[in-house]
Amino acid sequence: MNPTEAVASTVLNTVSRVSGRLAGTGAYTLFHMPLARSGLRSAERELFDAAQVGRVDVGGKQAVTYRWGDGARPVLLVHGWQSRASRLSDFVPGLLDRGHSVVTFDAPGHGDATGRSTTILDYRAIITALHDQYGTFEALVAHSLGALGSFFAMKHGVKAERIVTISGVCDFDYLVEEFCSELRLRAPLKAELHRRIAEDLFPDLPAEQVPFTVTDTTDDVRSPVLVIHDEDDTRIRVTQGQRLAAAFGDRARLVTTSGLGHRRILGDPDVVRTVLDFVAHGPERTGEAGVRTASAD
Repeated sequence: MNPTEAVASTVLNTVSRVSGRLAGTGAYTLFHMPLARSGLRSAERELFDAAQVGRVDVGGKQAVTYRWGDGARPVLLVHGWQSRASRLSDFVPGLLDRGHSVVTFDAPGHGDATGRSTTILDYRAIITALHDQYGTFEALVAHSLGALGSFFAMKHGVKAERIVTISGVCDFDYLVEEFCSELRLRAPLKAELHRRIAEDLFPDLPAEQVPFTVTDTTDDVRSPVLVIHDEDDTRIRVTQGQRLAAAFGDRARLVTTSGLGHRRILGDPDVVRTVLDFVAHGPERTGEAGVRTASAD
């Protein structure tokens, strides 16, 4: 626990003894607030200077969108928590070489977007807006929280012909449990946070599907899925990738790596080639790029 988290933990738990609802509001706000904003790396600058830049309004905040190509044969790249679109830069040249347009974005509170917070509803709104603009994505490649946000959007009508998750989150409740554990929140405060999440984020879902999980999307999402996860990922455990792949059965392929962790996996040449092969050829070519594969069951 870092110093900021330690202070937040003490304040929230203390306030919860006086007012559970007030502390719950504080916990809910903090849950959606990235405490660090990633900057553009020098190696990413040339590529992003060449992008066509746009904006998407999201509840008074502005997401920043980026596009390379003319918009035909679109592939959407979706970043994760405390990250930004540029962290998926290594996928862009290969996709362009294969005739795709590439579309991505900085969510509110991330990268060059405005705002200090973002929710799964924001991810859904941005992805839906880009889907409305470009049509069905030939592929969607999502990292970490971006995977959960992407499947939430697909549950509500967004279409992608092929889907790739890298270090992906399967269960929204996994994020809640990790957050509460990290801040050592008292049980009543944790319950209040769950109540706020159900009430504010998922009021349109059946009670048995709250909080949201990718495992409830298998009837809505019929496309093949490539799941890539590192067995040494300490941020999002490999069990989340295993659950995601298992949910889609023979429509999914699970690829496991070792020693790449949660973020370095995005720049690994073998991972990049595996993703590009899947986007181009589908599941039959997955696993030829030198990373270790495992069955989804």
